[in-house]
Amino acid sequence: MNMKKQKPKAIVVGGSIPGESCAKALVSAGWDVVVIEKTRGPPTQNPTDAGLGLDPLAQKIVQSWLHEPELLYNNTLPITITEGYNIIYLISFFPVESSSALNYTDLLKILVVHNLATDGEKKISWVIGREEGAKYLTAYWADLHGLIYNTLPPEIFLWGHQYLSFCISEDKLTVKVRAKDLETDEIIEIVGDLLVGADGILSSIGQSILPDFKLRYTGYCEWRGVFNFSENDSETILGIRKSYPDIGKCFYTNIGSGSHIIVTELKKEKFNWVWYVNQPEPELKYDVTLGNKLFYSLQGNTTSVKVSSDMIEELHQRAEQVWLPELSRLIKETRDPFLNAIYDCDPLEKIIWDRVVLTGDAAHPTTPHSARSTNMAIIDAAVLGKCLEKWGPDHLYSALEEYQSIRKPVTSAQVLHSRRLGQMKQGLSIPGRERPFDPKTASLEDSVFILNKNVPLFDVVPPILDSIFRSA
Repeated sequence: MNMKKQKPKAIVVGGSIPGESCAKALVSAGWDVVVIEKTRGPPTQNPTDAGLGLDPLAQKIVQSWLHEPELLYNNTLPITITEGYNIIYLISFFPVESSSALNYTDLLKILVVHNLATDGEKKISWVIGREEGAKYLTAYWADLHGLIYNTLPPEIFLWGHQYLSFCISEDKLTVKVRAKDLETDEIIEIVGDLLVGADGILSSIGQSILPDFKLRYTGYCEWRGVFNFSENDSETILGIRKSYPDIGKCFYTNIGSGSHIIVTELKKEKFNWVWYVNQPEPELKYDVTLGNKLFYSLQGNTTSVKVSSDMIEELHQRAEQVWLPELSRLIKETRDPFLNAIYDCDPLEKIIWDRVVLTGDAAHPTTPHSARSTNMAIIDAAVLGKCLEKWGPDHLYSALEEYQSIRKPVTSAQVLHSRRLGQMKQGLSIPGRERPFDPKTASLEDSVFILNKNVPLFDVVPPILDSIFRSA
């Protein structure tokens, strides 16, 4: 009698986009999956949701996971241009009397991404850089999470469960994970063939393996907000559309002195803004349960910082001083803005250990510039799934070695590039650079560096993902 071979089992810690992406990729590779997540249920739209950009490779991966690939486009806005036009980047926006380059009004008709350096008094700009670059999709975090989540069996998720610890069996054939049900305090144990740490920048899995691991504070935080204008035709909306006439099909980046802000439009009548502000590192506290340094207002496994009404009032006052009146008004009228401290770390030497693998920000904590964090996590998941499918469960170590060999060189280079990009836009000191970046004196070399096309290995598609491109 033929016995059906039991499927290999993966335990994924983390139910955000990186974790559910791993779950989808592994289910597609023929694995059984259990996802441990301490939030109480599937996320819904909430004040700490935000916008993100999907690059072309991540788009194709997500499409390959969806039952109806067009759903991705129904829930996103394309950052694109009319056929035949070039993509123009604006780098300078500071006190000068006239532009010696192209006419600004004409340029706005053909832009997909604008980088504007801003002075609070005079509003003049000219073009010093040009690129024909990649096409992104802008998405609302909750919408993208929902698209992927809805392709998975809901019973594989253990919501409201706190990861506690793991151990590898003496024969190294299995991994056992302990978790606590946060409602009943019951401790459960799950045995599997593979443990996937997809639990974010403050990864508990990573801390278990690397107890001396430390994040590097960048010197700045980000204020984020999503403005819903579905029932609002106010002067604020009219002002934004007048000041940023191509919003909805491009990113706008305003570069000021020691600060920059990104403004985009999302699907379902939302504006997303992200403002980076230089400031001392927020206060940390020690959590004896996890043994990690955590923020005093930690939500999930993120670096979100609790904000007070006084902090928000100060934000509004500073916006009036720094940005255009239309943008300042948008920030002021956004409900429940939130603050993230920005960290990264030098690339890890390894992201695999026996039957444990890290993905997403758990594997390569990165700054959010060049839209790499979510994109790298989705690509990590797809590569991991394809490696496991290729090698099969009997050759797990070979599969993990190939995953690491494919992803680590790419993510390491992109993390370091994103670090330098953030330092430049924030006017911070950079090793090997004589003076900080100043938008008022930006060289051609500087303006070229900040273009998205210069993200290292941006256009590299791993051969193991060729099947996704053929089917997507």
